[in-house]
Amino acid sequence: MAFYITCLRARRLEGMQMPKGNMSQLDKAILGLRSLILGGAFSGGQRLPEVAVAKQLGLSRTPLRQAMDRLISEGLLERITTGGCRVATFSKDDIADAIEIRGVIEGTAARLAAERGVALDLLDEAYAALEAIDDALTDPKDLDFDLYVKQNALFHDVLARSCQSTLIAREIERMSLLPLASPSAFLSDQALIPDFQDSLRYAQRQHRAIIEAIVNREGARAEALTREHARLALINFNYLTEAQPKLSKDVPGLSLVASS
Repeated sequence: MAFYITCLRARRLEGMQMPKGNMSQLDKAILGLRSLILGGAFSGGQRLPEVAVAKQLGLSRTPLRQAMDRLISEGLLERITTGGCRVATFSKDDIADAIEIRGVIEGTAARLAAERGVALDLLDEAYAALEAIDDALTDPKDLDFDLYVKQNALFHDVLARSCQSTLIAREIERMSLLPLASPSAFLSDQALIPDFQDSLRYAQRQHRAIIEAIVNREGARAEALTREHARLALINFNYLTEAQPKLSKDVPGLSLVASS
């Protein structure tokens, strides 16, 4: 699941999984390396063993080094002055700030969408995603988790594109690539978070309220709702780091957060 969510973030093909056979060597290197880092294969501050990683991913060092450059730009890796890279370390404030910034930029996208109007095809995509999420949540005893993950990611992708600004969409994507800042960051940790299904249903009500505000051209309301929606990730992050700190090994990306 962690690798699947990583693919969604990296390719902006939310709602579908890219077949590995159609991926370039660079794509495989980026997704594989990011998955290893977020999955806790390396500790924060650890030097990245290029030869071992290339062998593990079944790649040459050329695409791996290109992938390392990409992850440096994303903030997951840091360049070492003597050569090579090390895995980045994040403070709790870094993650909280990243979630807050994502909420601010997504909120701006929602406000501008309300003010500028949204193309009908994008609204159709948003409503289709919301209907699918409703379907995923229909049976409280049998949540269709994979469907929820796909459609939640699709909804947020539509939201990012709704204001017709490639700059804003690109910045939302960039912030979402940081550990634990994505709208899907904690969806793989459902067994760890109390009242998880209630949280998903509350998030879905927020989704519908956001779209309603956009359609009704209520820019300030759309922005406020979207920023509040992003803070659900912060609530889950605070729970996992404060109430259940021993669970960090089970949460993709949480191993990179410094304990103090």
